[in-house]
Amino acid sequence: MSVTKKITGLVFLLLAVTVGVMIWLTDWQMTTHFRAYVTAVGAAGHGHMMGMYGVHELAYLSSVHRGLAWVGAGMLIVGLAASYVLARGISEPLRRLSLAVAEIKEGKYGQKVEITTGGELASLAEAFNSMSDRLAINEKLRKRLLADIAHELRTPITIIQGNLEGMIDGIIEPNKEQLISLHEEALHLSRLIKDLRDLSLANAGHLPLEKTKVSLLQLAGRSVALLNPIAEEKGILLSCSGSDAIVEADPGRTTQIFQNLLSNALRYARARVTVTVTEEDEWSEVTVADDGPGIPPEHVPHIFDQFYRCDEARDRQSGGSGIGLAIVKSLVEAHGGTVTVHSIPGEGTTFTVRFKTSPGN
Repeated sequence: MSVTKKITGLVFLLLAVTVGVMIWLTDWQMTTHFRAYVTAVGAAGHGHMMGMYGVHELAYLSSVHRGLAWVGAGMLIVGLAASYVLARGISEPLRRLSLAVAEIKEGKYGQKVEITTGGELASLAEAFNSMSDRLAINEKLRKRLLADIAHELRTPITIIQGNLEGMIDGIIEPNKEQLISLHEEALHLSRLIKDLRDLSLANAGHLPLEKTKVSLLQLAGRSVALLNPIAEEKGILLSCSGSDAIVEADPGRTTQIFQNLLSNALRYARARVTVTVTEEDEWSEVTVADDGPGIPPEHVPHIFDQFYRCDEARDRQSGGSGIGLAIVKSLVEAHGGTVTVHSIPGEGTTFTVRFKTSPGN
C-alpha cells in the first residue's frame, strides 16, 4: 500500500472517530435537554404528559437526527478530501526523493529534488541535494584521479617495458647507462606509488603520525641542506632563517612537507628560494618563497588539487607528478595545521605552512 493511501486512511479514520463521537455527544446532549424541556412543559400543565413525546416533538427529534447525520457526512467528505491533499503533500516529495535515490543507485549522480514545501521535508531535500552534488563531484574527481594515475604509471612502465624488450631482442645493449636509466624509472615509479598511498591514507584520515616535539627551523634547515646541491646546479641561492619554533609534529612527515615545497620552488625559481620560520602567539609559520614567474590567479584555487598543473604542456620531468602539493596539504591538515599560497604573476610565489606551537615553549 502506498504512503498516500496509508496516511489518507489513518487521518480519515481519526477524523471519522472524532466526528462520530462529536455527533453522538451532540445528539445525546440535545435529546437529554429536550426530554427535560418536555417534562418541564408537561409539569406546567400545557397539555403534555410528563416525559412523553407528541407528534411534533418526534418530528423535531427526527429532523435534528437527520441534520446531524448530514453534517457528519459532510464533515467526513471534506475530511477525506483534506486527508488526501495532506497525504499527497507529504508523500509526493518522498516519492520524488525515492526516484532520485534510485537514479543515484544506478550511478547517475547529481540528481536534484525540487523543494516545494517547508519544514522537515525541505531540510531533507536540501540535505539530499547537497549529498547528491558532493557525490557527483567525488565521482568526477575519482574518474579524473584514475585517469591521471593511469597516465602517470603508464610512462615509466612503458619505458621500462620497452627497454627490457629491446634488450631481450638484442636491439638495445644492456650497458650501465641503460641500467641506470631503468633504475631511475623504477625509482620514480616507486616514489609515485608511495606518494599515492600517503595521499589516500591522509585523505581517509588514516595516515599514522608519530608526533614529538620538533624544531621547525632544524627540520627546514635539513631539507634545505639536502636540496642545496640541486639548487647550486641550477644557480639558485637557497637559504633558511628564522626563529627556533617548537611544535608537536611527525619529523618524517614534516620533512616531507618541506621537501615537496622546496622541490616545487626550485622547479620555478629564477635566482633564489627563501625559507623563513616565524613564531607568533599560538602558531608557528614556515614560508617558502621563490622569485619565479608566479601563478596566474585563475589557477590559484586549484593549486593543491591532485594531478593539477598550471601548464598542461609540462611533463613529469619539467612539471613533477602533480601530487606533491596535494600531499603537502593533506599532511599539514593531518597535523591540524593549514597551508596557503600567495602569488604575484611575474614576481614569485610564497607558500605558508602554519603549525600550532607546542605549549610550554
